[in-house]
Amino acid sequence: MLNVSHGQPERKLCIPGVTQLGYAEGMTELEKGPRRRRRGRGARERILSASQQLFRDQGINHTGMDQLCAVAQVSKRTAYQHFTGKDELVAEYLRRYDPDVMPGVFDRTDLTPRERLLAAFEVPATGTQDITPLCPFIAAAVEIHDPQHPACQLARDYKKAVAARLAETAREAGATNSEQLGEQLALLLDGASARTRVLNTETFPTAAAIAAVLIDNAIPTAAQR
Repeated sequence: MLNVSHGQPERKLCIPGVTQLGYAEGMTELEKGPRRRRRGRGARERILSASQQLFRDQGINHTGMDQLCAVAQVSKRTAYQHFTGKDELVAEYLRRYDPDVMPGVFDRTDLTPRERLLAAFEVPATGTQDITPLCPFIAAAVEIHDPQHPACQLARDYKKAVAARLAETAREAGATNSEQLGEQLALLLDGASARTRVLNTETFPTAAAIAAVLIDNAIPTAAQR
């Protein structure tokens, strides 16, 4: 959720001096997208794919548009036809990251509500030695200091949505104070994500053990049967 490239004072990328009309001239109708812009033959998706890789691996502020365009194999002109600047690209990158808020956990019908709460702490195996990277929403909030930045707003909305889904599931499980349990588990998830990154070691199993205690303390014995 972040800003501009590392070391650059401006938050938004400079718009090329060529007009949009100039971009469209000489193109066929099939090449022109909305507002007579070039469709780019998948360029937008390549740009977003490159941003997902680079923002995750090296951070938003360390990733410049020149590098993004090189990895996506597009020109800067094409990039600016799809995104007005880096701010817009970062926001769209986050918007696409998990639009349904952990459906692989909360939408499972083969698990009880209690089991779904614990499943939130399971980190899928990647088959590599790499430690799971920091949550992109946390990473964006850390890198971008403007609370009004669209990426920061998306981060707040996402974190609230995760806590809400945890609270809803806790309510289904019979928790006496589902809102409180949802906030506790959300805090535990974020803490595990940050600690995993800082220590470069897996901390989610410990977080899961703590979560189990919180869940069992919040759910009456009768409701657990």
